[in-house]
Amino acid sequence: MKPLAIVFDLDGVITDTAHLHFLAWRKVAGELGIVIDEVFNDSLKGISRGESLLRILRHGGKEGAFTRAEREQIAARKNALYVDSLRTLTPQAVLPGIRELLSALRSEQIKTGLASVSLNAPAILQALQLTPYFDFCADAARIQRSKPDPEIFLAACNGLHVSPQACIGIEDAQAGIDAINASGMRSVGIGSTLTGADLLLPTTEFLTWPRLSAFWQLDK
Repeated sequence: MKPLAIVFDLDGVITDTAHLHFLAWRKVAGELGIVIDEVFNDSLKGISRGESLLRILRHGGKEGAFTRAEREQIAARKNALYVDSLRTLTPQAVLPGIRELLSALRSEQIKTGLASVSLNAPAILQALQLTPYFDFCADAARIQRSKPDPEIFLAACNGLHVSPQACIGIEDAQAGIDAINASGMRSVGIGSTLTGADLLLPTTEFLTWPRLSAFWQLDK
């Protein structure tokens, strides 16, 4: 037996743009008189741009200092800085083992989906030359609730026309693992610090079809 689909998170699973996000947020935060470091930036993994900004403002003691319209302008400035930095992305930025896994899934006729809260996900896939490998990408602009809510994973399953119980979800953030588990999918975590994943792997190099196949057949 095989899963009908595998749904991927983007950042930290397919490529790693976390540092680009950090540089953009650090510049914007600095303009607001708020200092953030990479340790704090880790707490922003897997959540939306708007929620990330709220956490930064809370961190700097300025949560109530801006109107909603002003926060939207700040978030837009961050995104402009981030999008500009994406020009440095090339196909070589795909994390180890991912291109081989996507090719294997295509050969196995297993559907693939993307569940990323990044509004820039389509542009990133295009820069990495991975767009043809994905059958459906959940539209982050239509998502009302950020991870750990399962909404975006359920949207990916709906778009792929498969039941969550017939899918594997892959994440590198704790909020993402919690979202996958809440959706009813089986969860695969990338990174040693995650908890609650059905299968935990140290890096994407261990993310192979034989390993996922063996994992899927457990308890089946």
